[in-house]
Amino acid sequence: MKKQGILENQVKLSYLALGSNLGNKFHNLGKAKFELEKYNIKILKSSSNFLSVSWPDSSKPQFLNIVLKIETNMSVIELLKICNLIEQKLGRIRSKKNDPRTCDIDIIDYNNKILDFKYNNLDFSVPHKELVYRSFVLMPLQEILPKWIHPETSDSIEDLVNRLSDEQKKSILKIKKS
Repeated sequence: MKKQGILENQVKLSYLALGSNLGNKFHNLGKAKFELEKYNIKILKSSSNFLSVSWPDSSKPQFLNIVLKIETNMSVIELLKICNLIEQKLGRIRSKKNDPRTCDIDIIDYNNKILDFKYNNLDFSVPHKELVYRSFVLMPLQEILPKWIHPETSDSIEDLVNRLSDEQKKSILKIKKS
C-alpha cells in the first residue's frame, strides 16, 4: 500500500460555484450539496440564491446560482472528478458549450492557489480565467467571503465586483438564503 504524504491529506479550503437552469433549480442545487457531503466534502458556508440571466444567450432559461465554502482533503483533480460525477448524476448532458443544464459545478478557488492542468484532454484553470467577468460568481462569493483576494491578480473581491458593468450587476438578483 502506498503511503500518502502528510501534505496530501491536509484539509484544503475551497470555493465552488453551482448553477442550474433546467428543471427544479432549487432541488438541483440542494441535491448537489447533498451529493458533495456524501463524498466527505464538508460545506462550511453557502451563499444566498442568486437568479441570473443565461449567458451568452439571454433567451435561454435563467440560472439559479450559489457559491459554497468547502473543506476537502482531495486533490484538485479528485475534487473535479467528484464535481463532474455529481453533474452527471443530476442529469447534466454535455453537448454544446453554454447549453442549459440541470447542474454545473465549478471550482472557483482551491486553497488560494493558482492551478493550470489538463483533465479529460481539456485545459482547466483555478481560479477560472473568466471569473473576473462573472457577476453570478463574484457576487455570491463576495457575500460569503468579503475579504477574498484573487490569488493571481491580487485584486480584492470588492474591486472585482465594482469593475462589473451596471448591466452585469443588474443581470443578477439575490432571492433568498439557501
